Amino acid sequence: MDNFWVNALWSLAPTVLVGLIFWLIMRSIIHADRNERRVYTQIETEERARLGLDKPVA
Repeated sequence: MDNFWVNALWSLAPTVLVGLIFWLIMRSIIHADRNERRVYTQIETEERARLGLDKPVA
């Protein structure tokens, strides 16, 4: 019976590891995008204030 559980663990390990790596990559991409959008919005707000444009153009 011990051999069964070891085989089951070794069978699931690659799938779990690939899933974990995929999750980490997607998480870092989403966080990078969120941070980039926040910085872009901040820069745009500063430029609008510097140029005297109070209302964003729709």
